Amino acid sequence: MEIPGGSSKMIATQAEMVEAKVPIPYRDQCAHLLIPLNKCRQAEFYLPWKCENERHSYEKCEYELVMERMLQMQKIREQEAQLKQSNKQPQGIPLIPKTANA
Repeated sequence: MEIPGGSSKMIATQAEMVEAKVPIPYRDQCAHLLIPLNKCRQAEFYLPWKCENERHSYEKCEYELVMERMLQMQKIREQEAQLKQSNKQPQGIPLIPKTANA
């Protein structure tokens, strides 16, 4: 299963995520890292100094996804700006003058 527009593929299957009870908002390309993290957290009674390696790898994956989305959005905005520049009419004397209150 691949998310459109994403460069990384889904590693965890839908069945694995359902079995691990991963909440729907967290079912992204990093879900395969969240499943062992949650298992470790439950086994270690959610102690913050435990499961650091799993948490770090999951947070790094999420960070990379956010950075990828930001780059995609920046490219989209640049394309829109280029379209506006190419569709812009030449600057000259306007045919209909602007009023003072407009």
